[in-house]
Amino acid sequence: MAGQGIQRREILRILGTAATAATFPGFSKWGFACGHVGSATSQIKPASYRPLFFDSTEYAMVERLADIIIPSDGTPGAKEAGVAEFIDFMVASDPEQQYPFRMGLTLLNAHSERMSGRKFLDLSPAQQISLLEPLGFKDKARPGEEDGRKFFLLMREYTITGFYTSEIGFKELDNPALKFYSESPKCPHKDDPEHRHVSSANT
Repeated sequence: MAGQGIQRREILRILGTAATAATFPGFSKWGFACGHVGSATSQIKPASYRPLFFDSTEYAMVERLADIIIPSDGTPGAKEAGVAEFIDFMVASDPEQQYPFRMGLTLLNAHSERMSGRKFLDLSPAQQISLLEPLGFKDKARPGEEDGRKFFLLMREYTITGFYTSEIGFKELDNPALKFYSESPKCPHKDDPEHRHVSSANT
């Protein structure tokens, strides 16, 4: 389900949301894009992530859903960026989101069993995407699946937030105006530090 992009003007709002996770030392993959260069939290990470809220099956579902929303299509995707880690941390830190996420995963499994006789993670990748398309695209929406669409929208929002605030995802934006530097870039006009050539060119 590629093409789940994000408007770059939303990056400041997203960065503010993700900053709450920046100092958590338990991430094995996810790292805040705007963390200080050379900081201990960006250098020392555990070998694996231990979920704070989701159980092992729920966490595997979150990881798979994030991977479907932002797949690895020639470039690193949600899985490589550790988006599931981010989502687990954020949900563990926000009691208001715990019920919607847990209930949403339960409903998704029930929906999968109703449609195919198997739980979501037991489906093939193609079957998983086929099951999710009516939940993720308005033109494919079906009556009676409103709760599923609501959960998928929530999952998509957290996935996009986690990806584009990660070190990997932030690089994908490739916007010089959004880049962070360990030190101020040097002016390229060494022979004209007062930029008189720019002023004369505009007159």
